[in-house]
Amino acid sequence: MRYLFIFSLVLLFSCKQSHSQDKTKSNIAITSFKNVKIFEQKRGNGLGPAEPSIFINPTNTNNIVVGSIINFYHTSTDGGKTWETNRVNSSLGVWGDPCITADTKGNFYYAHLSDPDGTNWQSAKILDRMVVQKSVDGGKTWSDGASVGLNSPKQQDKEWMVVNPFNNEIYMSWTEFDKYNSKKPEDKSRILFSKSTDDGLTWTNPIKLSQFEGNTLDDDKTTEGAVPSVGPNGEIYVAWSFDNKIYFDKSTDGGITWLDKDIVASDQPGGWNFDLPGLNRTNGMPVTGTDISESAYKGNVYINFTDQRNGADDTDVFIVKSADNGNSWSKPIKVNQDKTKTHQFLTWMSVDAKTGYLYIVYYDRSKYTTNLTDVVLAVSTDGGSHFSNTTISESPFEPNTRMFFGDYSNINSYDGVVRPVWTRIDKDTLSIWTALIDVK
Repeated sequence: MRYLFIFSLVLLFSCKQSHSQDKTKSNIAITSFKNVKIFEQKRGNGLGPAEPSIFINPTNTNNIVVGSIINFYHTSTDGGKTWETNRVNSSLGVWGDPCITADTKGNFYYAHLSDPDGTNWQSAKILDRMVVQKSVDGGKTWSDGASVGLNSPKQQDKEWMVVNPFNNEIYMSWTEFDKYNSKKPEDKSRILFSKSTDDGLTWTNPIKLSQFEGNTLDDDKTTEGAVPSVGPNGEIYVAWSFDNKIYFDKSTDGGITWLDKDIVASDQPGGWNFDLPGLNRTNGMPVTGTDISESAYKGNVYINFTDQRNGADDTDVFIVKSADNGNSWSKPIKVNQDKTKTHQFLTWMSVDAKTGYLYIVYYDRSKYTTNLTDVVLAVSTDGGSHFSNTTISESPFEPNTRMFFGDYSNINSYDGVVRPVWTRIDKDTLSIWTALIDVK
């Protein structure tokens, strides 16, 4: 996303065991949710950290990597108890929207936007492509990076990627702008797709997924929020927001061909772009996930999002789900269990590849009449029909519009190891945090 903001910061908080678990009907056991601060930075020391992305090494769950804007990476070798922070560099430049993933061999991949001249918005080349950097040593060092989607002067934005665990192909989807923030009706946005079959070294020419093109104003009528997911037979699923709806597309041949007509998976009343008190911007863009486990819900496709169907003063978290490869979809299921007219926002979902459990993290203001904000983890063990919700942040925080809060939180899970990651603001400090959650 475009970074038109304020400089960022962070705060230092004690990492102690929390015991304030909400009531739950779930049959799972959350053995701990100790908060751990990954990194902090005070205002005036640069942009970030925010927009954290986290991934667990499937070959060694003690090895976890986080990316955050603008070019930070954070590595842990003890399951997230301690972290080392460094900056990633590339000759193609680094300009945010970090996305971290890993393949079944334990290689990590860090995707981000480009800034080849190193002058960001002063350069005509800003966002001319995406960049994918690879680490073969658990996130300690990174390659210079491969180019994805170069198509200057068009601009490439809001990318996300996933690894196919059955063949280690890497899939990426994103938004292409003819010209970002242009009011000219001829300038459009569209959802594109590319893949790599050689561990991220080279990428295919982009394929257009979206049947409809949007405007380029970074608003409800812009096509955005494409997050790919892989099904149990290698299917590729992608959903995105556009014009008060969530659209869905799929490929069953490794991304070569896609649907001629996109499927509307859900309405999204009020659109994906909305205002919340204390934030300079926020969104309800969808996250797609699939159950590839051997659970009773194997093959289910889920889309997680937020919207304001219940009013501009009542943002809520939802999922829709499909049991037939995305051909038909359930009605929206509300994830947050509060009965208040308050805001729950910036959600992300992980579907555990081993258990099929759904883990959804989001920010929550249901306990307050001010802008004080908690972080909540919602868990479903029955294919998204019911959720139990636990406040996992040990203390609330109050964001402010002086600092850029970021456009997403994130979460990853693998065989009961669950690691959400989120941003918090405390006065003049911005920080990113995780919680050590192990589900037995």
